[in-house]
Amino acid sequence: MTPTRLSHLFRELSGRNDQVLAGLVLDQLSAAADGVALASALARGELPPALARSRIGEIEHEGDARRASLVAQLRCSVSSPIDREDLFRLSRSVDDVLDAVRDFIREADLFALGGQDAFLPVLAALTQGVGELGDAVRLLPRSPRQAAEHALQAKKQGLRTAYQHAVSALLARPLTADTMKATLLLCRLDTAGVHLATAADALADGVVKRFQ
Repeated sequence: MTPTRLSHLFRELSGRNDQVLAGLVLDQLSAAADGVALASALARGELPPALARSRIGEIEHEGDARRASLVAQLRCSVSSPIDREDLFRLSRSVDDVLDAVRDFIREADLFALGGQDAFLPVLAALTQGVGELGDAVRLLPRSPRQAAEHALQAKKQGLRTAYQHAVSALLARPLTADTMKATLLLCRLDTAGVHLATAADALADGVVKRFQ
């Protein structure tokens, strides 16, 4: 066995590979968090939609690169902190969160719709959820059961409720083109929340399978 292979095997057996894989998922979550922060700045009117759209392209590219690194690492790994299928599903769902936020920003530019207070509660809940999921992934290599608990908390930030209230408030106003545009954009944020819940479930399911 070559020295390189011996070093790789030692890392697997010592648990360091679990930390590497968790770190790569955290890198993806960092990109998703950057995307949500950008969307929040747009919603507060701090960035024009065109500039936000340019920046989200860069963030999406970084997120894709980080996911590719995780997939490559999984291919050559014997061990993983949870089942490989669940870890892959977790990674894919985090990528889907960023994609939904990208669509929100792109369509805000397409619709020429800048700052909107209606988006802020939903984005605040999404920010909290991504943060909770990040805490869960950090715990995964050393405290998997606690990680599962944090993952479930990521689903309990009130995003769906905030979305429903925001849509209800918009539809109570006189129907205008901007009202319709804002409602469609809220649907993008709700989709991000659905993908975040799927990511949390993937982590929690993986822990149950591995450590029940």
